[in-house]
Amino acid sequence: MTSLEVLTPGPLCTVQDRGRPGHSGMGVGWSGAADRAAHDAANRLVGNTVHAATLEATFGGLRVRARGQVVVAVVGAECPVTVGGISDGMECTLVLNDGDELSLGTPTSGLRTYLAVRGGVDVPKVLGSRSTDTMSGLGPPPIETGTILAIGDDVSDWPATVLAPQVRSSGPIGIVPGPRADWFENPSVLFEQQWTVTADADRVGVRLEADTALVRTDSAELPSEGMVIGALQVPPDGKPVLFLADHPVTGGYPVIGVVRDADLPRLGQLRPGDSVRFSSR
Repeated sequence: MTSLEVLTPGPLCTVQDRGRPGHSGMGVGWSGAADRAAHDAANRLVGNTVHAATLEATFGGLRVRARGQVVVAVVGAECPVTVGGISDGMECTLVLNDGDELSLGTPTSGLRTYLAVRGGVDVPKVLGSRSTDTMSGLGPPPIETGTILAIGDDVSDWPATVLAPQVRSSGPIGIVPGPRADWFENPSVLFEQQWTVTADADRVGVRLEADTALVRTDSAELPSEGMVIGALQVPPDGKPVLFLADHPVTGGYPVIGVVRDADLPRLGQLRPGDSVRFSSR
């Protein structure tokens, strides 16, 4: 039976699919790939369904060995890809023969890179998903050195109908008003200045800072409300937290805005030091 042996996981490597929607009522978040567009594209390149599980490598460093012949693809944060020590490519279909080693270097841009294998990574499902939720602890634990990953049969037509990944949008990130947009004295500063991603960043969310903080008009306590991926929650210091895939299902700070669906995949590639701007259009 074919499998992948993890020789080095890098800073953080997890199994991800499209998440486990529909369980927020029991306190379980959606989770899933932080950059769903890259996850889906990697699966298309190897002829999988988009629901097949991939490996999400954070800041590169992943090295795997093929056990048997496997077909793989790498999509997401731009990084050096080598097979057997020889440079190879991203966003294309690669064939690994038995014993071949594939390595991902440090990304030159972006944060998360997805490795898809034809058939998908086969780990047990929890509430219908194979995703690792780093906040709740559901799903498989983060990948460790020596992990042997079985390969499943979550395939679609081969070759895939659409092989090439979609061109990633650039420019400001689109925002729609949140349920508490009227709680701020200066809501326009969200759009008038550049925000920087701080070192306080993970799969749960990223904290942003700028020259001018957001100022609340009301200091009253806010009962916990439901949260969604892309929500911009603003704590008392006025530095918004942008929620990602493993966000909590509720929160007690006001949400000034929510990222538009089309721009959600971009959030998964934000890394400390990156600059972002927001647009209401």
